[in-house]
Amino acid sequence: MSCLDDLGLLLGGSANASVSAAYICNKFTDMSSAVDATYLLFSAYLVFAMLCAGSVRAKNSVNIMLTNVLDAAAGALFYYLFGFAFAFGTPSNGFIGRQFFGLKRLPQTGFGYDFFLFQWGRSRSPPHHVRLHRRADAVGGVPRLLHLPHRLRVPGGVPLVLVRGRVGFHGPGVRVAAVRVGRHRLRRLWGAFIEGPRRGRFDDAGRPVSIRGHSASLVVLGTFLLWFGWFGFNPGSFLTISKVYGLSGTINGQWEAVGRTAVTTSLAGSAAALTTLYAKKWMTGHWNATDVCNGLLGGFAAITAGCSVVDPWASVVCGFVSAWVLIGCNKLALALRFDDPLEATQLHGGCGAWGILFTALFARREYVEEIYPPPQPGAVRPYELFMGGGGRLLAAHVVQILAWRSSGGSP
Repeated sequence: MSCLDDLGLLLGGSANASVSAAYICNKFTDMSSAVDATYLLFSAYLVFAMLCAGSVRAKNSVNIMLTNVLDAAAGALFYYLFGFAFAFGTPSNGFIGRQFFGLKRLPQTGFGYDFFLFQWGRSRSPPHHVRLHRRADAVGGVPRLLHLPHRLRVPGGVPLVLVRGRVGFHGPGVRVAAVRVGRHRLRRLWGAFIEGPRRGRFDDAGRPVSIRGHSASLVVLGTFLLWFGWFGFNPGSFLTISKVYGLSGTINGQWEAVGRTAVTTSLAGSAAALTTLYAKKWMTGHWNATDVCNGLLGGFAAITAGCSVVDPWASVVCGFVSAWVLIGCNKLALALRFDDPLEATQLHGGCGAWGILFTALFARREYVEEIYPPPQPGAVRPYELFMGGGGRLLAAHVVQILAWRSSGGSP
């Protein structure tokens, strides 16, 4: 028997029995979905450990693995003590929350432990330490503290970036534009510039010298695990499947949107991987598995902002362009003598910025209204430029990329 049937028998034949049973079953489903998605998100720690270890020399792999373990452990404590309160605490001063430190005084509705668990899983710090690999002694838990206020809000809990019409996917509280442009990416960019490249990365004439990671197998393993985990990051961000939406409020359920999000995520990464494969073969004359893996991840980074509001064909376009963005950013990094062994700054910074612009160009109106209901009846949210939606959404995204990364994104 189904959950609804079991609870219906348990609650008896009262008039509200079926409604109560449906409500409880929906809660079970939503909590199960949130916890399952957290399992996928937590796999990112293993992913980053594999990617980082495979991208550096064998003699440095143990230190890199240690920093990954410390990042996971310190991150859990910091998010429990401060992070959740800063992001979701009420009342808010418009920038940062002021309650729920150490999960104290959580309200009975709205915030459960499953919600905290999911938000912690997706707030894991990226592999910042590998950018300063062999050039810094410790970066510890500082990035965990630095990214805590990135959920900017206005009074009432509405994300600040939605006030002027920005669209960027991630769950009930939409993430700030800076997150996919690169949460910490600009800070890591300056850190790597200040520390300079690794010894031997460039010769005396300034020409780049290849320093290959010691294990392409670990890089490929980490990439496949990250693909697996991205299903928790994008489709898993639908914490509520049974949701009333639409202009008339008569449509119930977001299962189509969840499936569409999973499809667009996979197609964008796949298109980026194949484009990178043949582009690099044409440019260098040989195949390179690591380049293909980075291209795949670049496609994922690019599609994340608009994964829920674009068609599958548009996600292929997103992945194709993101591959060339990554190649261009890597060439620029070499010209500037910038050294990031994981190419994470180029990947998330360049491809993430393209993804935000891509969303403004290809977001469909009906999908936008499904995921982000209008603030009042009759209102229409901005949608894609290429389908007749005008330039408001594109302008909002450009302004937020420039404004946020120029102000809050500096060290």
